[in-house]
Amino acid sequence: MSIPTADWIEHRRGLDRELVGWMRPDGEGFVAVDLLGRPVTDAVDWFEAEATLDEKGLGYLADAYELLLEGGHWLRVRIVEVTPRSVRVKQEDWGDVNATQVYYTVPFPVSPERLRPLQPR
Repeated sequence: MSIPTADWIEHRRGLDRELVGWMRPDGEGFVAVDLLGRPVTDAVDWFEAEATLDEKGLGYLADAYELLLEGGHWLRVRIVEVTPRSVRVKQEDWGDVNATQVYYTVPFPVSPERLRPLQPR
């Protein structure tokens, strides 16, 4: 999969028109794709793809994540910016205003092997 192409259809929330994902045509149906570029359904009908994206919403973007660094270590991060070209994350600083801000850019679509929800320890 790659960045959204002309055949990907934006899906926006009804109330505020905020982009929540895309619907990518696939045969007779559509695959719902979240803002990280990850499919969240198999090929389904239009209404199910829309409903899935509406239900998923944007809340997952505020969750804690882990980024796999080149040395093979996982670093706790937060998503700070999402575009159809990249996702920008920063090292978790728990809101410490004196902490050094360390940012990383992850190409879109985001591989779950590179950026994953925080794993329980």
